[in-house]
Amino acid sequence: MLRAAAGAIVLSVPISHWLLVCTILLALFLAFSKRRHEIVLLEDRAVGHRSSLSEYSPYLLDQMISVVAAATLIAYAVYTISPETTEKFGTDLLGLTVCFPLYGILRYLYLIHQREAGGNPSELLLRDLPLLLCIGLWALSLVVIIYRPS
Repeated sequence: MLRAAAGAIVLSVPISHWLLVCTILLALFLAFSKRRHEIVLLEDRAVGHRSSLSEYSPYLLDQMISVVAAATLIAYAVYTISPETTEKFGTDLLGLTVCFPLYGILRYLYLIHQREAGGNPSELLLRDLPLLLCIGLWALSLVVIIYRPS
């Protein structure tokens, strides 16, 4: 969240409250996923690695991940259709991009639960072709929707 706010300050552009909410929620999603990975990977040694892991269980983290994932998607959907956003970008079609964050979050959940990945979100992002394609298509769809000829 601090990076998003700092970027807006450096560029001298106002930052949407919804974008801050989405950024916070996505950061929590990744952090909880990372903690879950540590607990599952290290098992009994997890507390020795990071003492705060004694406060968590995989089940609790799964519940928190589910709540934050749902909240992230809802916040993004509301952001894309909010009057502030539609006015700023001159289109009411940004809601069509919700399918990409939905797929991205579901793909990430698949990777952390079925492939036991998630320890390093950046590395996972760069190594998973479906996730990279999803992000690329999301960005492309944004460009097409925002900059399409009127």
